[in-house]
Amino acid sequence: MSMATKADTTGRAKRRENSESPDLHLADSHDLIRVHGARENNLKDVSVELPKRRLTVFTGVSGSGKSSLVFATIAAESQRMINETYSAFVQGFMPSLARPDVDVMDGLTTAIIVDQERMGSNPRSTVGTATDANAMLRILFSRLGKPHIGSPQAFSFNVASISGAGAVTIERGGQETKERRSFSITGGMCPRCEGRGAVTDFDLTALYDDSKSLNEGALTIPGYSMEGWYGRIFRGCGYFDPDKPIAKFTKKQLQDLLYKPPTKIKVEGVNVTYEGLIPKIQKSFLAKDVDAMQPHIRAFVERAITFATCPDCDGTRLSEGARSSKIKGKNIADVCTMQISDLADWVRGLKEPSVAPLLAGLQHLLDSFTEIGLGYLSLDRPSGTLSGGEAQRTKMIRHLGSSLTDVTYVFDEPTIGLHPHDIQRMNGLLLQLRDKGNTVLVVEHKPEAIAIADHVVDLGPRAGTEGGQVVFEGTVEGLRASDTLTGRHLDDRASLKQSVRTPSGALEVRGADSHNLRGVDVDIPLGMLVVVTGVAGSGKSSLIHGSVSGRDGVVSIDQGAIKGSRRSNPATYTGLLEPIRKAFAKANGVKPALFSSNSEGACPTCNGAGVIYTDLGVMATVESPCEECEGKRFQAEVLEYHLAGRDISEVLAMSVAEAEEFFGSGEARIPAAHKILQRLADVGLGYLSLGQPLTTLSGGERQRLKLATAMADKGDTYVLDEPTTGLHLADVEQLLGLLDRLVDSGKSVIVIEHHQAVMAHADWIIDLGPGAGHDGGRIVFEGRPDDLVSARSTLTGEHLAAYVGT
Repeated sequence: MSMATKADTTGRAKRRENSESPDLHLADSHDLIRVHGARENNLKDVSVELPKRRLTVFTGVSGSGKSSLVFATIAAESQRMINETYSAFVQGFMPSLARPDVDVMDGLTTAIIVDQERMGSNPRSTVGTATDANAMLRILFSRLGKPHIGSPQAFSFNVASISGAGAVTIERGGQETKERRSFSITGGMCPRCEGRGAVTDFDLTALYDDSKSLNEGALTIPGYSMEGWYGRIFRGCGYFDPDKPIAKFTKKQLQDLLYKPPTKIKVEGVNVTYEGLIPKIQKSFLAKDVDAMQPHIRAFVERAITFATCPDCDGTRLSEGARSSKIKGKNIADVCTMQISDLADWVRGLKEPSVAPLLAGLQHLLDSFTEIGLGYLSLDRPSGTLSGGEAQRTKMIRHLGSSLTDVTYVFDEPTIGLHPHDIQRMNGLLLQLRDKGNTVLVVEHKPEAIAIADHVVDLGPRAGTEGGQVVFEGTVEGLRASDTLTGRHLDDRASLKQSVRTPSGALEVRGADSHNLRGVDVDIPLGMLVVVTGVAGSGKSSLIHGSVSGRDGVVSIDQGAIKGSRRSNPATYTGLLEPIRKAFAKANGVKPALFSSNSEGACPTCNGAGVIYTDLGVMATVESPCEECEGKRFQAEVLEYHLAGRDISEVLAMSVAEAEEFFGSGEARIPAAHKILQRLADVGLGYLSLGQPLTTLSGGERQRLKLATAMADKGDTYVLDEPTTGLHLADVEQLLGLLDRLVDSGKSVIVIEHHQAVMAHADWIIDLGPGAGHDGGRIVFEGRPDDLVSARSTLTGEHLAAYVGT
């Protein structure tokens, strides 16, 4: 029997025959990944058998258990077993992974996970540093750059230039001798901005009112009052007169007030440290993440600190030396600002035999960017500004040219942020990985991506506690014929609106030129559902986030991660717990703080976490339910207080839908809580339990949680960035209904979106393009969806016409 025939036998019966036939080698019979009895999160004893060297798509509504099966079970166990092949010493430096809750796992291969997690927003990280492209360019410039300035690190904006000299004591043969040694490191970091490309400056007028003295309350920094210890230190330090207006300070006195380094002094017999205002603010305020600050402190930081492009390096982050070395008239900063597709052409023009292998590797890397649809990026783009889809495709690049085979690639919705035109390209890449002999597992909702599957696993039937079961396993045709929720909706096609709303006004954008936009002028109609679309990289986000989001009355909801630990849950994040705690306190005549697992009511054994973490050194950390509170997180006496027959832990275990009913009527009626729960149900999160940790939510769930919270704001215009991310076909209808209700209530809704169902449902479409990067940045169509379909003048028009079947 030929190998080709063997590889094509995907049916289980055929496999069984093959394994019994005499000419099949025993080693070739392991062509299944078997999972039996998976119980991670909401999975209910799931058993599946997945064919190897095939493309398997996992589908089902958001929250049905797809990620629990693919990531938390199959991929997690594969990674754990690979980690266990290292010595205990090496494992001590690696993240410790617990074994997933599953009975049997068989036939696993090495798993490579390509997820949607945003890349770290470290200000020093760029697309170039995250993908090794910069490392290769630095070697290239250190070899070919004229004049030669040093090793590759002389071109790195993360390496500072330092030098030093001094005597060292060396012991040789029992004798100590002293020798003079000197060293120097030539780095590429700009000394002024320390390789960040921007400098921070303090607006001194926001720190103090110089017409007043310190005793008259000159300082306007939050928390710096003259009543407490600050007042004692300023009065007792002796560096300046606290009754003298700051405007009359000498240069030395002003320097001491603002910049003096930490100095030990004695005030009223107490040893204290005096420090100038600016270093103190830098330590106390600027070291924190802006999003984590309290609102009044954030307002102060935004008022007092200005970020400007570094005047020495002009934002390139590089020292003068690094910018002076050139190849063909371009320095390393010039090539990093080029669009990657142009940079690939520039590298192709370099013919230098001495570095031929390096040029070939760099060429392949840059071409992979273009092939995957990211040719419009530049290498100096900060990695924190990439969208979830762009970050995922950037991670894919290192696997495209890999010569590994028989690997399991695991993708989490690879079509996120992709125009229908780009989805075809992504499908091609997934099939290319499969055809090299790899197993490809994809979690996906888009029908275009499900269509290419060799094998489909549909989970459901619903979400949360009503999900976690395999409702269908087989081919795409079989899924279509099945009566599952996915099967019924697979061929759904939204039709174009017969009549569109009339605008109530317009939001004017003039001369928008951020990133790749070319002086765009556009009037965005208000009082309508407006969809902004175009291929990935055409300038949609630049237009909306750059020119619309910051305006008064505009509420912007993006896909960024929610700030919150495993102690945060939907109830704490949305403010729902506040009225519930007060109602419990009122009904029982006690303090509200008792009903918080992060405050006085917390179980003392587990500190309100509900689980005990046992660190076993190099072995996996064991997470076990707290025996004292049985995972309920509260002290026993708190659970004796009831509201309408339920204690606080039972309320947190309810789903949104149950809680909406519970708090809607009877003695548990809390209008404030009911209103928040209604909004959560409206955005399709009825299945979430109120106490589920935020860290376990998917990207789409997080965005819809933000949307539910933002709906309470007083904004007139909502900006949504791809709200269909992570939504099942059946949930898209519900989302469209919600958007309609928002518009009908007098709001304006602007959606950045690629999903054809949302485009067809729009009142007005703004299409950017025609291509990505410098081939985009222009408006190629604005008008009604039916006009876009009949004109078919753009890529979006062609795909939308094919979708609605005209």
